Amino acid sequence: MQEDKRLPRKLLGLVVVVLVAAGASLTTAVPEVEGAAGDIGYVDQSFSGVSNPPTSDKPQSKLWYNDGRWWANMFEPVSKTWHIFRLDRSTQKWVDTGTRVDDRPQTLSDALWDGQKLYVASQWATVSSDSTVRTSVSGRPARLYRYSYNASSKTYTLDPGFPSNINNYSSESLTIDKDSTGRLWATWTQVSGSSTAGYTSKVYINSSQDGGSWGTPFVVPVTGSSVAPDDISGLVAFARNRIGVLWSNQRDDTMYWAVHNDGDALTTWKGGIAVRGQKQADDHLNLRSIQADQAGRVYAVVKTSLDALSGSSSSDPQIRLLVFKPGTGAWSATTVGTIGECHTRPTLVIDEENDLLHVFATGPSSSGCPYSGAPGTIYQKIAPMDSPVFASGRGTPVLRDAVSAHMNNATSTKQGVTSGTGLVVLAGNTSTSRYWHADLAVGTAVTVPVASFTATPTSGTAPLTVDLQDTSTKNPTSWAWDFGNGTTSTEQNPSVTYDSAGIFTVTLLASNGAGTSEAATRTITVNADSSSGSIKRVATSTKVAGTLDTGLTIDAPAGTSNQDVLVSCLALNGGGIASAPAGWTRLVTTTGVSNPRVYGYYKVAGSSEPTNYRWTFTSSITAAGGIARYTGAAGIDGTVTTAAGASALFGTVPGVTTATDGAMLVGCMGVNSGSTTLAITGPDGMAEAWDIGGKRHELDDAVQETAGPSGGRTWRFSSSREWAGWLAALRPR
Repeated sequence: MQEDKRLPRKLLGLVVVVLVAAGASLTTAVPEVEGAAGDIGYVDQSFSGVSNPPTSDKPQSKLWYNDGRWWANMFEPVSKTWHIFRLDRSTQKWVDTGTRVDDRPQTLSDALWDGQKLYVASQWATVSSDSTVRTSVSGRPARLYRYSYNASSKTYTLDPGFPSNINNYSSESLTIDKDSTGRLWATWTQVSGSSTAGYTSKVYINSSQDGGSWGTPFVVPVTGSSVAPDDISGLVAFARNRIGVLWSNQRDDTMYWAVHNDGDALTTWKGGIAVRGQKQADDHLNLRSIQADQAGRVYAVVKTSLDALSGSSSSDPQIRLLVFKPGTGAWSATTVGTIGECHTRPTLVIDEENDLLHVFATGPSSSGCPYSGAPGTIYQKIAPMDSPVFASGRGTPVLRDAVSAHMNNATSTKQGVTSGTGLVVLAGNTSTSRYWHADLAVGTAVTVPVASFTATPTSGTAPLTVDLQDTSTKNPTSWAWDFGNGTTSTEQNPSVTYDSAGIFTVTLLASNGAGTSEAATRTITVNADSSSGSIKRVATSTKVAGTLDTGLTIDAPAGTSNQDVLVSCLALNGGGIASAPAGWTRLVTTTGVSNPRVYGYYKVAGSSEPTNYRWTFTSSITAAGGIARYTGAAGIDGTVTTAAGASALFGTVPGVTTATDGAMLVGCMGVNSGSTTLAITGPDGMAEAWDIGGKRHELDDAVQETAGPSGGRTWRFSSSREWAGWLAALRPR
């Protein structure tokens, strides 16, 4: 199957941002960006100039729902301050209300709407990691902003006397919530010490009756409150009369929990353990509750560090859901995602109407797991509140940048959602410095789909094109097809062409947030083409060496047999080819630029072929390559043409003169891989055989019915790159 060609992002126009300060106005034009083919969700405004990714604080919430609208505290890049934005759902654009929050780009915030007032806690962020410790800085206070809402004008106004100071120190994270008496609480971890004397970090808490006058911060007075510099805490109001604090402690592999009864002395807390065990604690946590829940349950999504434990299995838990039941005073745990599924930075939203838990987490955009903190795509997984069992797999993608796989840091609201509110999730691309959001419907409870499909026709002569129509029930949101001939698709209603005879089994798996269906299958019978003299591409095999290597090994295409013609294209990031596998003849010696270097080889297969072929390089480099298998070909027809060029948006290779009717024109184009992926659009009239290696290069082909000049062929690129390519023709038997 051919993949959709990715289109370049377009500038759609100008959004005019007006800033008012000290009676003067400044108008600045900010380009608005349109999404590319393959994107999921909506690309929003820039957050360039902020010190930390603006949605990155794991326990915090940046969004709230009020008066039929979704709102967010977002960074405004022209003034480099934080403003309250409103989501216009008719255009799916965030509208700046002009209401300023914090004027410090170094801050991160937690937002709470209690039905009457908006509270925004904004802390100066100093973020530690396992390898780098940053101490909390005095004179960098966390501030509490309190706003009143005017329903007539749809605006927020900062209350007199605000902001107030929650503390006087920077911190990695800080969250707030409000108890049943109206008291506002805040928690954070505070790091002190030095590399010579050693570092200490403790879990702090503070409170205020109205948010305007805060007490003296104190360490949570229970066991386990001395933690590692990388640890964080979060808090939640629950059971209608309590406040709870949950925190990680990587010093003793424990997630601790402390509870305060509303109305008790401020320093009266009862400690406990949420989960304990080797590598069970990590600094990723997000807490939620429903005040109306009679059971008073607390839900938390947390990350383990089991991926860093020698001997761990890919099926061991990476993301877990912890549930606290006040009636028993105990926590239970269930797996949301495994090490193999590679999730990170989870956040939780509760669907109060359907009693469902929505977990959003970052995972890779492609297969494999480079490491558990890698950015890529935001996925959603859903499970019932009462029996929270999550289906296997990464879940349903809800936010993805198709041309820049750096999505990360999902955030949403502390509030429960319903079918009336819908569910908005905000995240950011850490490479492009752009906000993204998803606006998701909240409907009835999601159940696992039942897969089914039709195939038309189910038999015929090669080449046979079969149209597949999904008829699955129970609302699938993604589809995984295996056509039985070595190709796959994720389209809902794909088609597939079988070029060779055989009996093929088509398999469909349908998925949604509740899980993946059992397989549905159908058999396709393809008879041999009785005609002779026609060339067909019947199989391909590709390989990418993303790390330095002195060679590249490519598997033989499926079904390789005697007299098949194999054509190979290799794109090298510098260097050159020292030797080719036995029996392969070089088509192209070099193509003129240092990166990429694009080579071509061919071979007429014998009766016995190896399972793979290895090319060796003159130095250790990264590279990618592939092999296409053709039937009905006898060898090379005419000469091979090559071309190369400096950075450009297209590359043209001169045509070849074919001597035989029905020759197969084969062309390969390589580009400088650069720091990001890009889209390659193949020449008009040619079919794509592959594109590999983050769009490093692609192979295309087309039958030329009559002998004569083929004419030049042009490949187009979504961004300017150095390029090199070649054209060759295969002679029919």
